[in-house]
Amino acid sequence: MNRRTRKTLLIVAAILLLLAVAVFLRSKAPPEAARLLPESDGIVYINLKAIRTIFHKEIKPPNRVPEYQQFIDAIGIDPERDLDQVAIGLHRMNDPNGPNGPVAYSMVLVGKITGKRLNAWLDAHATSRETYVGHTIYSIPSEGRTVRVAQIGYDMVAVSNTPTPEQIHSILDRHRAAALPFAGSSLLEHHYHDVPLLSLAWGVGQIGLPFSESGSIHVFGLALPLQQDSTIVASVAPAFPVPGSFGTLRFRVEDIAPSVDKAASEAAGLATLVTLARGLALPLANTTANNAFKELLKTAEVSQHGERVIVTATLPASALTHL
Repeated sequence: MNRRTRKTLLIVAAILLLLAVAVFLRSKAPPEAARLLPESDGIVYINLKAIRTIFHKEIKPPNRVPEYQQFIDAIGIDPERDLDQVAIGLHRMNDPNGPNGPVAYSMVLVGKITGKRLNAWLDAHATSRETYVGHTIYSIPSEGRTVRVAQIGYDMVAVSNTPTPEQIHSILDRHRAAALPFAGSSLLEHHYHDVPLLSLAWGVGQIGLPFSESGSIHVFGLALPLQQDSTIVASVAPAFPVPGSFGTLRFRVEDIAPSVDKAASEAAGLATLVTLARGLALPLANTTANNAFKELLKTAEVSQHGERVIVTATLPASALTHL
């Protein structure tokens, strides 16, 4: 092998190594839709395209009410088919009893969701418009709030119902800056590494906010022994690495407590609550939704690891549309 050939091979090897490192880093980075979100108290992300790809046989589309079907027909977008990713930032409102309610949201939607029909619908329903960094932001009235919508790419839409346009401006700024793989909000920086690999859906931060009532988090009508501002990492991932589990989803919720003693108390409370819920669920009628709920409780396990309390459970993917 001559010197020139050796040099060429070294250059090719270096390029391949850099590409491998780039692919590895990209796999560890948060999805772009989540990186574009503004600073928030909690983030929820759902990879609908991956869910459809893996579990398309098990998941059936939900029934649509006429008003929803009319909206879909008007904008020419079918969310069950065209929406690929959803990233939601949750914002706690200073006055939970105020006109904006306890929580506002900012969203980035990805998929085949832009087009002339959506533009026409937004233009017809907007009460005002704003041009910001080359994008039109439409203000749509909805249930006493203003929902701001902007198309920020050929396959991306930003939505926010916060009291001011600051959050949707932040999304547009991040998109214009072409955020690097590990860029994003401080919440992603601190907790995305806690999200299990291959998660189809996940949430980090104070994601219990939408489920909180009087300072407590409620799920399925049950009050959890957690505070509404608890730092939580929740995820849903396919359980197919386990033999015989294809078509099954693994749910995981991790609560980061302020101390080991507090974690022990929360773990004991959650274990008691799971046992109580199993007993209460037994007499429920054998409907699809009730049976899915029973199965979720049957497989639920609570464990403690230092300051972290972890709850896991499994459920057939076919039950997703019935919960």
